[in-house]
Amino acid sequence: MTATRTPSAVSAPDDVPRVAILGAGGRMGRHAVPAVRVAEGLELVAELGSQDRLDAVLDAGATHVLDLTVPDASPENVAFAVEHGLHTVVGTSGWVPERRARLEAQLAERPGVGVLIAPNFSVGSVLASAFAAQAARYFESVELVELHHPDKVDAPSGTAVRTAELIGAARDAAGVPVSPDATEHDPDGARGAVVHGVHVHAVRLRGLAAHQEVLLGGPGEQLVVRHDAFDRGAYMPGVVLGLRTVASRPGLTYGLDGYLDLG
Repeated sequence: MTATRTPSAVSAPDDVPRVAILGAGGRMGRHAVPAVRVAEGLELVAELGSQDRLDAVLDAGATHVLDLTVPDASPENVAFAVEHGLHTVVGTSGWVPERRARLEAQLAERPGVGVLIAPNFSVGSVLASAFAAQAARYFESVELVELHHPDKVDAPSGTAVRTAELIGAARDAAGVPVSPDATEHDPDGARGAVVHGVHVHAVRLRGLAAHQEVLLGGPGEQLVVRHDAFDRGAYMPGVVLGLRTVASRPGLTYGLDGYLDLG
């Protein structure tokens, strides 16, 4: 995809975020381009593909970068943006703790720059994860099932990892022990991955989009917190929220929940 400059019919005010989208031709990018273009209070100034120079972001006069690329490219893209003082919203997976630590060290040298890394941009999904973490303090058992289309390249999903992190932290803070499990023999990994003390099971099935269930169990009862996203349009309100907010939140924010008033 060739880098394109997206001119505005009317010049935007100087304080309006001028957005360059990296990965504009990808699955998320194809939805993000029109969403940003029509969003009030944002100006789309550039759409870049994988073969385009990052300098095109600067040539376009961007103040904000939306990274929707791939895990191998994302750290370099974000480092470039931070180096040049550009606020950045990231929807690319693969931001493991070590990568985030390196980014935080870079941001310490640029104290006015904000970066949001969002494992999931769906407001409904973020709320479901937050609700599950709150509930997990009150149940003996908790497990997580994430279900996606078979073209997804990572497992467990970034959303599932983030949800497990929130659940694990909430249970640790409340002094809740790990879920009881008498399994002694599991040579084929039937019990799934263990993420922050939570068993996570990944399903890949044709016909699915993006779905997650948190199963919580106690004596005589079960609570299920489920979220379903049926197409990528579900993520666009979160993308726009991130771009509108990131400049006012210097440093690194991990998770869109950091921009929501969830107490």
